[in-house]
This record gives sequence, C-alpha cells and structure tokens, in this order.
Amino acid sequence: MIYLDTSVALASLFAEDKRPPNALWQEALVSSRLLEYELWTRVNARGAAQTHGDAVRDILSRVSLVELAPTVLARALEPFPAQVRTPDALHLATAHFLASRRQELALATYDERMRVCAERMGLRLAAA
Repeated sequence: MIYLDTSVALASLFAEDKRPPNALWQEALVSSRLLEYELWTRVNARGAAQTHGDAVRDILSRVSLVELAPTVLARALEPFPAQVRTPDALHLATAHFLASRRQELALATYDERMRVCAERMGLRLAAA
C-alpha cells in the first residue's frame, strides 16, 4: 500500500517537472482526509476548478481516505523527530497510525522535510 502525500498528487495534477510514474496509480493508495482539502484548496487558489476539477475527483476516487480520528490527531500533537509543518504532521500521524496497525505501507512524497521525518520515524519510502 502507498501512502499518498499531497505533494505527489499536486505534481501529477499540475504536470510539474517531477511527477509520479503511471504505475503509482495502479497501487493501493491511502491518505489522510486532509488530502481532499489540500487538493481543492490549491486548485481553487489557482482558479483552476473548471479545468482541474475532474482530475481532482479522479485522484480522490483512487485513494482510500483515513479520517482524522482522535488517535491520529493525538499522535500529531506529539513531537516528531524532525521539524515538519502542521499538514505534514497530520499526514505523518496518519501514516504512523496505519503502520502501527501492521499495514504494509510506503510513503510517497516529494517534500524533503517530510521524507527526512518519515525515515526517522521508521516509515518506508516509496519510489515516486
């Protein structure tokens, strides 16, 4: 299972230089419900809901979303082994929650701070 960070979804959505391989979308994908809010916020900020709305819905339809349950939120309040921003802490807390439930997962992210923190937390990284 691949934990999809928003940075990877946005890179695919906006056809950035660094984009995930097509094979990624064939994997079992999971992410925090936060992904939905981050994608729509960025699309709306760019005024691109008309041109990119269907693509956002397509990405979200491929991803199992984990709710921001109290257990996940409680983990996000704890210290992390590297500095991260609040949304990244929520994603990492969600990935940690899944891993602690013996879910085999690897994190797909283009965010270097998140990558460093994930490695220090013992999370596997996906080639994205």
